[in-house]
Amino acid sequence: MSKPPLLQNSLMLAPLIGATGSLVTALGLWLMFIVVISVFGLGMNALRSRLFPGAHLLASVLLAATLTSCAELGLQVWSLQWHQQAGIYTALIALQCVVLEQAGFFQRAWRDRLRLCGLFGALMVGLGLLRELMGNGTLGSHLPWLLAATQADWQGWVLTTDGGLRLATLAPGGFILLGLLVAAWQARQRAPSTH
Repeated sequence: MSKPPLLQNSLMLAPLIGATGSLVTALGLWLMFIVVISVFGLGMNALRSRLFPGAHLLASVLLAATLTSCAELGLQVWSLQWHQQAGIYTALIALQCVVLEQAGFFQRAWRDRLRLCGLFGALMVGLGLLRELMGNGTLGSHLPWLLAATQADWQGWVLTTDGGLRLATLAPGGFILLGLLVAAWQARQRAPSTH
């Protein structure tokens, strides 16, 4: 299997850093990504054989923009607070769909697609969890947003009463934490096994 394209990976970096300030935002964006990309893949598989090769890009842009816009409208109705927290990162899902289509992602085996979506989700949720723990000292803060509940007094599980390191919830803190996680991963991979 060849290496994935650089653009495909770099587009995933923006929501990975920007939308993982809390566990709820990361989990919600990943769920939205899975829904939109799944419906997009089904739609493009149905349309691909019926279109001229020159029309594939235009069709994928229109379909991705339509699906992402519908998902955003549904998200606003479901939970306006979560939608405001997710910001512009939900719109990047449309761009990601188009790039994945052009890279041939939807023609790959379903296991490869599932692996990439699962890895992206694990990174999103893991980074969101770590950043919320380190930055706010809470776990599951604003969880009712994903459940469309308006219970404003629930603050999640508070682990430290004085909060945490505010830098961890900001984008620079996300870059720093991701860099440390990548360095730890590379150090683990290079460590000689002592069997």
